[in-house]
Amino acid sequence: MRAGLPYVRPGMTVGLFGGSFDPPHEGHLHVSREALKRFGLDRVWWLVSPGNPLKTEGPAPLDKRMAVARALIQHPRIEATDIEAHLGTRYTAETLEGLFRLYPGVRFVWLMGADNLASLHRWQRWDWIMENIPVGVLARPGQRISARTAKAAQIYRRFKVPAAGAKGLAYRDTPAWCFLNVPMVDISSTEIRARGDWTR
Repeated sequence: MRAGLPYVRPGMTVGLFGGSFDPPHEGHLHVSREALKRFGLDRVWWLVSPGNPLKTEGPAPLDKRMAVARALIQHPRIEATDIEAHLGTRYTAETLEGLFRLYPGVRFVWLMGADNLASLHRWQRWDWIMENIPVGVLARPGQRISARTAKAAQIYRRFKVPAAGAKGLAYRDTPAWCFLNVPMVDISSTEIRARGDWTR
């Protein structure tokens, strides 16, 4: 295994939670704990991105976001990683291809919020993502409509896994996706930046 990358054994299940984490906060941690429990995962990795190709303004320096994320997490099965920086990838599909090569036999699940599902069709090779990794959508109660009207949800609606089958999502043949209502911590990175509590 390449230096600096997390270790897991083949056969383990890992949820991948991507984002700029600018800044990381308790809401990210809450969603990660819920994902571990509700999807029956062995690990959740935060993929702290060097930068989001869909955002014009760059985030705070990666080492700053990583340091804050690691200090915040304090959980044995949740880990902040800078995998995309190690792989030199900018797009999710490229990152996943790299992870599939590096971790044969590991079962990955892509984790996202309902807002990401709504804009997924704007991601590079978004349909490849849906076809190659199970997707777990964690949403605030009341966000069901935005998820239902998402282009990806409409195109792949016959592959939706009922909430009762969430714990087996990692073992499903793809495409497979599952939508779960999760009580959320009412905080966002945007709000924290707006308050002036985080400087880039």
